[in-house]
Amino acid sequence: MAFLIVGLGNPGKEYEKTRHNAGFIALNEFAVKHGFPEFLLSKKHSSLISEGYLDLVKVVLAKPQTFMNNSGRTVKSLLPKPGLGRHPKPGLGLVVVHDDIDISLGKIKVSRGSGSAGHKGVESIIKALETKDFTRIRIGILPIAGKPENVEDFV
Repeated sequence: MAFLIVGLGNPGKEYEKTRHNAGFIALNEFAVKHGFPEFLLSKKHSSLISEGYLDLVKVVLAKPQTFMNNSGRTVKSLLPKPGLGRHPKPGLGLVVVHDDIDISLGKIKVSRGSGSAGHKGVESIIKALETKDFTRIRIGILPIAGKPENVEDFV
């Protein structure tokens, strides 16, 4: 089995170090720690891709270069088509890493099969794949002062 790990974020310098790019930032750190090669642009998949192996298991890291709300299109293009024998279901082997305003800053939660909880990038993936049966690594960005009134401006 292979794994596709997708870090969610928005492309461009102006978003590079924002809270909403926690998925991109996490994938960058993962790639460095595990000796993955530099991310390269795949125009076919509208994504920056790095491929490597962990314990003889192929792992593809992807940072969609569409904006957050269109992440599903990229994820769908990266997954094998049904019936090709690599994965029996579209979400199997898929891990999505993203920010979560409902989790305290510095905390991480792992879930599988849950809804989007209002996260537009996750919502886009659920709609594109027609399933929520994939693993999510949720990185907390909730400030100590509590949830801001205007979450979109905060992230």
